[in-house]
Amino acid sequence: MPHLLTSPRSTQRRRPARRTSRRGRSWVLVLLVGVAAGLGAPVWLDARAAAQHPVTAADLAAGRAALDTLEVKGRAPRTGYEREEFGQRWADVDRNGCDTRNDVLRRDLDDVTLDPATRGCVVLTGTLTDPYTDTVIAFERGERSSEVQIDHVIALADAWQKGAQGWSDERRTAFANDPANLLAVDGSANQSKGAGDAATWLPPNRGYRCAYALRQTTVKAAYGLWVTQAEHDALAREIGRCVVAD
Repeated sequence: MPHLLTSPRSTQRRRPARRTSRRGRSWVLVLLVGVAAGLGAPVWLDARAAAQHPVTAADLAAGRAALDTLEVKGRAPRTGYEREEFGQRWADVDRNGCDTRNDVLRRDLDDVTLDPATRGCVVLTGTLTDPYTDTVIAFERGERSSEVQIDHVIALADAWQKGAQGWSDERRTAFANDPANLLAVDGSANQSKGAGDAATWLPPNRGYRCAYALRQTTVKAAYGLWVTQAEHDALAREIGRCVVAD
């Protein structure tokens, strides 16, 4: 199956994430080209935002190649979709003794503390620098757990309508728990996204849209899911705005 890739309660839960110190020169070049073409500020803003999350040349080439392989056709009916069609919620598919949600929290959060009674599996607290909103969130297990949610980058309902309904139960369960398709993110942003694809929802943090589009594209290609024309165009647009790290 393809695979790609103790905190006190605070009165100020969120603050803007610190910008990376890597500015690079790539976005400056894009700015100059944009101004020369008479495009002005929007190109400058998009390029500077994308420079927050630069990608490698290999990442970009792989994303473009994956995009070229995606079949473009209409969305199938949502008939028959239920979350249960993708197996147990947060299964332990890699058999490491921990459910997928806690695996992703340990991967994506900083300064993590773990519950010793669970053999170091359950995350109690941590700090998330949310890629979708560019904010920092103090995670605390309990009443506030939903402030950090695990997003299926390719929403399960979207996958169902673009090929997954024809899969075996085992393949759908693997897809729903594939770390390549999972991110710890701001809960409200995840709720806003719902089952949207790239044509209907993109992260509010413009600087992360390139990385988001690349992840969506490579995951869909790996699993043989298709895209609508509007979705293909949105992915191509955001990949075209990527900034490559020096």
